[in-house]
Amino acid sequence: MSIVIITGSSGLVGSEAVNFFCDKGFDVIGIDNNLRKFFFGRDGSTLWIKNNLIKRNKKFKNFNIDIRNFNGLEKIFKKYRKNISLIIHCAAQPSHDYGKKFPVLDFNVNATGTLNLLELTKIYCPNAPFIFTSTNKVYGDNPNKLSIIETKNRWELKKNNKYYNGIDEKFSIDHCTHSFFGVSKTYADLIVQEYGKNIGLKTVCFRAGCITGPNHSGAKLHGFLSYLVKITLATRKYSLIGYKGKQVRDNLHSYDLVNCFWEFFKKPKRGEVYNIGGGRYSNCSILEALDLVEKISNISISRNVVRIPRIGDHIWYISNLKKFRNHYPKWKQKYNTKKILGELIESFS
Repeated sequence: MSIVIITGSSGLVGSEAVNFFCDKGFDVIGIDNNLRKFFFGRDGSTLWIKNNLIKRNKKFKNFNIDIRNFNGLEKIFKKYRKNISLIIHCAAQPSHDYGKKFPVLDFNVNATGTLNLLELTKIYCPNAPFIFTSTNKVYGDNPNKLSIIETKNRWELKKNNKYYNGIDEKFSIDHCTHSFFGVSKTYADLIVQEYGKNIGLKTVCFRAGCITGPNHSGAKLHGFLSYLVKITLATRKYSLIGYKGKQVRDNLHSYDLVNCFWEFFKKPKRGEVYNIGGGRYSNCSILEALDLVEKISNISISRNVVRIPRIGDHIWYISNLKKFRNHYPKWKQKYNTKKILGELIESFS
């Protein structure tokens, strides 16, 4: 028996990973207590995804355990021990706004929950690679200090800027405003690295840009493209928050991200970090996303402009994928932003 443990297994990335590794023949243990519904209300509930996963995958079993509950987690790790081949940690409190409102809960989920899982990996299955879905928010608002120029529909860098092809892993995480969410995820990111470099676990942090896909329970406070499509199909008004709606995000499909996990699993390293996202291949501003959705869906989107941006929000962010591509040259992106949006519209219609 070869077991993959996936936290946040009913979320966007977790559910994609469940299907992927079940299809590869692994037994998959999901850890998910639908905390997303608590964070975001009914729109954020992932119960429908869990039910679909159970129906689809005979090798999948879900445990309704909170990652803050060390004793509850330990029962699973103790039971399966060295049969555990891989840990994929996707569970998180993912919202800037919610993190600011409830910073203690945010830190306990994102930081303490991660520490619990690392310690249990060290005790019960130290040879299993540990994959952590980190975030580009570890860089705080430092990307906003770049020489960003305004164009008709987006903020952009000049082609001669050293970061034009994206932010790399050497970019500073210091001397900036992170948001409470960014701070808790930065702690988790650093402790994952430390368990690799100091303890010797096979750990990796994927500092992700915007990740999306048809299993994304997009809500107002999290899930940009998914929420935009839902708003459009429901003919509700979409709020452009700060920076004239020209802020740029790179967008990666959850399938492409899980394929990164697969490549790392086959050839793991210790204490590694990769910036991962759509890169220059797949990115857009919010205004450009609105235009694309209108063209694909043939539905006009009502817009509300909010001038004050969220604290710590990025004006421009594109991931530089060079390091990961050099280490894992077999990995290829399947989806660009237009293809992602087309799939979301088809899935939610």
